[in-house]
Amino acid sequence: MKSLVLAEKPSVARDIARVLGCRKNISGAIEGDRYVVTWALGHLVTLADPEGYDKKYKEWNLDVLPMIPKKWELVVIGQTSKQYHHVKAQLFRKDISEIIIATDAGREGELVARWILDKSGCRKPIKRLWISSVTDKAIREGFSHLKDGRNYNPLYHAALGRAKADWLVGINATRALTCKYNAQLSCGRVQTPTLAIIAAREEQIRSFKPEDYYGLTCLAGGVKWTWRHKKSGSTRSFQKDFITSLRQDLQGKSLTVTDVQKSAKKTYAPGLYDLTELQRDANQKFGYSAKETLNIMQRLYENHKVLTYPRTDSRYIGTDVVPTIKERLKACNQGPYKAYIPALLRSEIRPNRSFVDDKKVSDHHAIIPTEEAAIFSNMTNEERRIYDLVVRRFLSVLYPPFEYEQTSLKADLGGELFAAEGQTVLSKGWKTVYEDADAAEKEPKALPALKKGSVLAPDQITLTSGKTTPPARFTEATLLSAMENPLQYMESKDSKERKALTETGGLGTVATRADIIEKLFHSFLIEKKGQEILLTSKGKQLLSLVPEDLKKPELTARWEMELSDIAKGKSQEEPFIRDIESYTQELIQEIRTAEGQFRHDNLTNTKCPRCGKRMLAVNGKNSRLLVCQDRECGYRETIARLSNARCPNCHKKMELLKKGGQETFVCSCGYKEKLDAFKKRREKEGAGVSKKDVRRYLNNQKEESVGNTFAQALSGIKLDK
Repeated sequence: MKSLVLAEKPSVARDIARVLGCRKNISGAIEGDRYVVTWALGHLVTLADPEGYDKKYKEWNLDVLPMIPKKWELVVIGQTSKQYHHVKAQLFRKDISEIIIATDAGREGELVARWILDKSGCRKPIKRLWISSVTDKAIREGFSHLKDGRNYNPLYHAALGRAKADWLVGINATRALTCKYNAQLSCGRVQTPTLAIIAAREEQIRSFKPEDYYGLTCLAGGVKWTWRHKKSGSTRSFQKDFITSLRQDLQGKSLTVTDVQKSAKKTYAPGLYDLTELQRDANQKFGYSAKETLNIMQRLYENHKVLTYPRTDSRYIGTDVVPTIKERLKACNQGPYKAYIPALLRSEIRPNRSFVDDKKVSDHHAIIPTEEAAIFSNMTNEERRIYDLVVRRFLSVLYPPFEYEQTSLKADLGGELFAAEGQTVLSKGWKTVYEDADAAEKEPKALPALKKGSVLAPDQITLTSGKTTPPARFTEATLLSAMENPLQYMESKDSKERKALTETGGLGTVATRADIIEKLFHSFLIEKKGQEILLTSKGKQLLSLVPEDLKKPELTARWEMELSDIAKGKSQEEPFIRDIESYTQELIQEIRTAEGQFRHDNLTNTKCPRCGKRMLAVNGKNSRLLVCQDRECGYRETIARLSNARCPNCHKKMELLKKGGQETFVCSCGYKEKLDAFKKRREKEGAGVSKKDVRRYLNNQKEESVGNTFAQALSGIKLDK
């Protein structure tokens, strides 16, 4: 008899099969003497849509809400049904005596496997492989210490409770809002609080009142000295008369050095990347969206096999990965990295708790290079950039700390305190890795040698001024940070709720945050101006119509507290779902009796070519579109999109505007150029660039995706007027 191993993805299945000696490829699986290894593709099974429970739910109607299934149904996901049937065939083989669940070691990983077993009706004994990395050593040790699958029943019920709760609240509230206000309005436990966070920042900016502030500086002894308030230490004063009077009083007086402090300091390299940190850096450095970075990472992981699993929330590696570090370094030892790796290979690798900690490795360890050498010629420019970020971060944690001497000077000028600071680099340490990547900070400035008691004659004392600035609007990088740590947006001071939200990683997960942000863009609830994210009129109106509780991170915190108790066996799934059902009924009643209104304030005079109704002007993430106001019609067209083509005058990215049969590049500086003229100029400038190259260049421009699941779900619905 054989054991069937069920992995979550093909790459992990191949690793497990290799370690277990399975070499025979069969349909959707790999077979050996003692084991058969098969795999899911993420979720192969999910909860049924509303119409799967009752045909009356096919039509969106406020009167039939809320939809609360008496018996929950599972359905096979159409796009991956072929693999599901391969897995099912293996499950019911007569020579398979037990199932070994080898999906990700976490709540969602448990759900992936259990739903497949439940849907297929398989009742064979189960064991659980629980490992945090897929190195050969970890796999071998995991299989020598397999757990009883029944021990993980509470974890499964916690995962099932989360899925059912999101279905009940998200689908019912979305349908209720859409039917009530006759507009495409969606909400959810994660996306709505995220939208509210953006709105809160907008309100902070709107209500901010700038103030003028003033200060003093002077140059003496080759040092730039800055005035500081003796009590507060602030370099600013909001009283112009005071600073102006002080400047006049200090003119012509000498400056006496009263204190010279020197101290040796060191800074360590930033931690290894998890997905969110990598998405933040890629957005700040290259302007990539969270979704773009995840897609690039996925290619580097699955196709090129040069980086480890991307959907991780850990910034540490386990002790089992440490012996593989030199192999990984050898794989990276090419191109620009040859300047840094040989020194590491010659010396002993000394791991420390700043990046090696078994307790801080969750389902997966941090993103690091694999033992596969990269073939740069096969990579796109975007893939090279992301690979470079990960490799340099990996190298930096292996280098010694950056060491410097901090010099702090204090001086007396007419009874007022003036100060200056400088640094002298003692050892560049990990910053060496970033010298050719423009990623290091500017070289710190050293101060000239001055002694306590030195008397200096200052040059002209200069009055400095500025204005206080409001909080910056969110970019995708800073929004990811806010989703990861939303405590400052919580009204509740309940320590248990705040702790629960912190321990579970905030709003969403590393794997879902990018999709949540994309959904907000494609639902036209937010839009981009440069790199800044702005709330649309639709987004503002939605927040005024959504029940207050759905806008708060506290909802996620409360759920996570209860789900945590279920996972630990302290509570049961059934009472939790009963509470959610009651909560859903209250939500629907609140929406049904609300007196708000939704008004399209972006109507244009352009008629829809399909139904003749006036169309809405909306801003997509990288484009401007016209969308029919009638959801049953669903017509939409892109009228302009931001291209990668640069203006020859100001070098900014130009919009490609579509009007009639003509396409024209338009720049914000006023420059215009027809597409045909652009092609000819590219050919001329390219000195031999072919028309095929120009066509490829144009095809590579970002096309705004206008298809989204929510829009498709709404197509064809009929509402009572």
